[in-house]
Amino acid sequence: CFLTGAAKLVVVIAIFLLTFYVISQVFEIKMDANLGHIFVLFYFPLKATKPPRYKCGISKACPEKHFAFKMSSGAANVVGPKICVEDNVLMSGVKNNVGRGINMALVNGKTGELLDTKFFDMWGGDVAPLIEFLKSIQDGTIVLMATYDDGATKLNEEARKLIAELGSSSITNLGFRDNWVFCGGKGIKTKSPFEQHIKNNKDTNKYEGWPEVVEMEGCIPQKQD
Repeated sequence: CFLTGAAKLVVVIAIFLLTFYVISQVFEIKMDANLGHIFVLFYFPLKATKPPRYKCGISKACPEKHFAFKMSSGAANVVGPKICVEDNVLMSGVKNNVGRGINMALVNGKTGELLDTKFFDMWGGDVAPLIEFLKSIQDGTIVLMATYDDGATKLNEEARKLIAELGSSSITNLGFRDNWVFCGGKGIKTKSPFEQHIKNNKDTNKYEGWPEVVEMEGCIPQKQD
């Protein structure tokens, strides 16, 4: 049975090769090259092309003179927020530099270089250090903020006004356990287009007592002289 099967296989291969040879002669195809190509494809199939990866994992490349960024708020009181600029993770739970309240990263608007990171506890802490820090930010600085757990309870009118001056539209409505991410700048003349806000609502919350995570990505224009 084995010999019979082997003989049949040899016949099939012979017929295949003969057929291919006839076709190659009719269409003047170089047989050796094409046979080689067939066997190469058989043993080494083409690999699927991987989609390109852009900085910080954003969905498309940023134009020249723009900084790529991606950020997310915290998830309930379990997973901290994450802020990435130009493929550099500036703040995250893995880096162990995030905390309850408002998390903030400052970036040089000309170079994209990290200047500072801070978090301010807006539940059990004091708003005064946040206000002092906001007042110290220099013109031309990119400011990225993300909430974790609760970022609003201790906010007062002065703190909200200072954040609004950075380009925020939602800070006046930020409430207890809302999720919020924002990217603005010191000296900005208009409202920032980079802001996401989800209200804490027991009827729509994804987690018990907290809304779902908010994520945001985009391209920040480089500050020009």
